Amino acid sequence: MNSPLCEMLGIDFPLVAFSHCRDVVIEVSKAGGLGVLGAARYSAEELEIELSWIDEHIGNMPYGVDLIAPTSMAVTEENADVEKIRERIPQGHFKFAADILEKHGIDATDVYSQQYKRNSFLTQDRAGNIIDVVFSHPIKLIANALGVPPPYMIEMGRQHGVVTAALIGTQEHAIKQAQAGVDIVVASGTEAGGHCGDVPTMVLLPEVCSALEESGIPVLAAGGIVTGRQMAACMAMGAAGAWTGSVWLTSAESDTSPVLKEKMLQASSRETVRSKSRTGKHSRQLRSPWTDAWEMDTAPKPLPMPLQSQVTEIPLARVTKLAEGGHAGARQLATSWVGQGVGLMKSSQSVKTIVYEFMQDYLAAAERLQSTLDD
Repeated sequence: MNSPLCEMLGIDFPLVAFSHCRDVVIEVSKAGGLGVLGAARYSAEELEIELSWIDEHIGNMPYGVDLIAPTSMAVTEENADVEKIRERIPQGHFKFAADILEKHGIDATDVYSQQYKRNSFLTQDRAGNIIDVVFSHPIKLIANALGVPPPYMIEMGRQHGVVTAALIGTQEHAIKQAQAGVDIVVASGTEAGGHCGDVPTMVLLPEVCSALEESGIPVLAAGGIVTGRQMAACMAMGAAGAWTGSVWLTSAESDTSPVLKEKMLQASSRETVRSKSRTGKHSRQLRSPWTDAWEMDTAPKPLPMPLQSQVTEIPLARVTKLAEGGHAGARQLATSWVGQGVGLMKSSQSVKTIVYEFMQDYLAAAERLQSTLDD
C-alpha cells in the first residue's frame, strides 16, 4: 500500500496490532501487518525470554515492543518497593475489594496473602534495563504507552534505526511528542480499551493530523477500531494506518481466558466502562458487577497509580481463575480491558483471518468512497 507507515516499518498493510500475547504478535507480522508486544508486565529476564521466542518464530518479519516508561525515569527503586507501596494503601480499600468477592461466593480470607509485583510502570533502574533488553533484539518499533518517551529511549532508537512511537489522547500531547522527537504519534480515542482519554477518535484524529501536518510525522488512529472500514475512515481523515488492540483479544491464538473471550463475544458496545478503579488512571474495561461496585457512591475513591493496582489485580486474578473452573459468582465478576469496538467482535477467528478481513473490508470501503467521485 502507498502509506508512509509501510515504508517506515517494512510491512505490506498499515495495520499495527498491540497484544500481550507473543503468538498474536508473530501471526500479525506474518500476515503483513506489524505485531507489537505489550511488555509492561515483564521483568527484564522475562522479556528476554519472550523476545527470544519471537525472534525464533517470526521468520525475520518486523515486529515491535510497547512499554510504559516514565519520561524523566526519576522514579526510584525505593519508592517502588511493594511493601512500602502497600503501607500507603488504606485498609478500607482492601476490605471493599474483598467484600465484593464475598458477596459473590468467593472466599477472600487470604486474598492479599500474596503480593502483586507487576506494577504498570517502570522505575529508573528497571526502565533502563528493560530498554536495553528491547534494543538487543531486532525490533522495528518501540512505543511508549503513557507520556513522552524518556530521552534515552529516543536516542537508542536513533542509534539502532528503530522507529519510536508514542500514544496520546489529546492534541496538546501530540505536539509535545513531536517536539520530543518521536517518529510516529498514535492518536488514541476514548473508545480504546485500557488507558484512554475522553476525546473520541472521530474528533481527536483530525485534530492531531492537522496539528502535525507540517512536521511530516505519521499519525496512527487508535480507539475502537476492529474493522477495515473503520480503518479506511480514519485514513480518509489523515491517518497513515491503524493501531489496534481489542480485536486480537478474542482471536484463536490469544491467551485471553476462555471465560473472558466468551463474555466479550456476547457484549455490546455499551457494555464497557471508563474508570480509574483498575489502575488509578482512566481505563476502559468490560462492565461487570466488579466494575459496577467501584462506581457506587459508597465505594472508596480510587488511589493514584501504582497504589490502586495493588488493591485490584490480586482479587481479579483469583476471579479469573475461579471463573475458568466454573464458579458462577466469579464468572459474573470477570472483567478485562477492552474497547467499545467489542460490540463488533462476534466470533473467534485466527489472527491471519482477522488481518485478511481487515484488508478486504478496507478495500471495499475505499471503493465505496471512490464511487462517490465517479461520473
